[in-house]
Amino acid sequence: MEKAFKVRIYPTKEQEILLQKTFGCTRYVYNHFLDRKEKAFESGEKGFGYAKLSRELTKLKKELVWLKEPDKWALQNATKFLSEAYDRFFKIQKEGPKYTPKKLAHLVEIGREPTRFDLNGHPQFKSKKDGWKSYKTTFTNNSIEVIGKYIKLPKLGKVRYRDRIKLQGRILNATISQEPSGKYYVSICCTDVVLEPLPKTNRKVGIDLGLKDFAITSDGAKKENPKFLKKELKRLKKLQRALSRKSIGSNRWKKNKLAVAKLHEHIRHMREDFLQKYTTELVRTYDIICLETLKVKNMLQNHKLAQAISDVSWSKFVEILKYKCEWYGKKLIKIDTFFASSQTCHVCGYKNEDTKNLNVREWTCPSCKTQHDRDINASINILNEGLKLA
Repeated sequence: MEKAFKVRIYPTKEQEILLQKTFGCTRYVYNHFLDRKEKAFESGEKGFGYAKLSRELTKLKKELVWLKEPDKWALQNATKFLSEAYDRFFKIQKEGPKYTPKKLAHLVEIGREPTRFDLNGHPQFKSKKDGWKSYKTTFTNNSIEVIGKYIKLPKLGKVRYRDRIKLQGRILNATISQEPSGKYYVSICCTDVVLEPLPKTNRKVGIDLGLKDFAITSDGAKKENPKFLKKELKRLKKLQRALSRKSIGSNRWKKNKLAVAKLHEHIRHMREDFLQKYTTELVRTYDIICLETLKVKNMLQNHKLAQAISDVSWSKFVEILKYKCEWYGKKLIKIDTFFASSQTCHVCGYKNEDTKNLNVREWTCPSCKTQHDRDINASINILNEGLKLA
């Protein structure tokens, strides 16, 4: 099993300069070979895969001496990521060229013909202005190591880090990143990690995800939706309005931009903390967890609910729950998207079409006269359906 251990690091001024140089060099290498691959495609040149990219990188480093200053594995991994991005792109395009509706609408608006770069999944050039920066380095000859209060990284040497981590298994690689707020992090990926399964509780649960309440379980419990973005929206709007009035590139603009980035980071960290704690609570309490499969991307097309759906972060919740169930020996079952969990009476199986209206929060079954809470009834149906699939 592979597991990543992420911590915040505090580089010195010299280390920070080298980090920025490495970010810039990896971006240059990625963009250089993206342009090279596009020209090779147009000229009909074949066999331009990762092996050839790697050989050309060696030649490029001889031409541009400054590429030898950063970590060599960072540049090597940049070419690898580009090659993998193209593999994914060709896989997506197997059924024929595809353009997103938003992209096509934008192209029509500006009066430009679509190019290969507008196709779904096509690798894009990396921008220097992007607030998110990162590079990946590979473990060789104990180049990555935790030594007391420091983490040893290739070229950087010992970098002070926050908290304490106990690495498990064998180190594979490390990803060093910088967030828009300016903070630096390192994520160390280890393999052969052995996690002890959690004790069995012999309990099962069905979970109905919602907006008013984040989750409703078949036990009748309701987890309140924290609405982190909504609570900070007034403050965020104020900062963004102030940012829009500043001259781009000025000191006050940079200061205001940093404040916006820090607030976004604060919201994201609160949301992640909530999801991590709640998913851990679920895997500790239940052996079998049943969920409905939500098409979040389609639901976001509703502009009235898009912000609330993005804020609640269902996809991230399911993703975290999935890997924690794998880690700790629990079972996660997803039921079909079109299963009518809210319309079906869990007692007699009667299907009530009236509950398609989301305003109906409680209803009485015309067949067996059972009084239902819409969400609890749905979660019980999800559990029953999930147990059939188990």
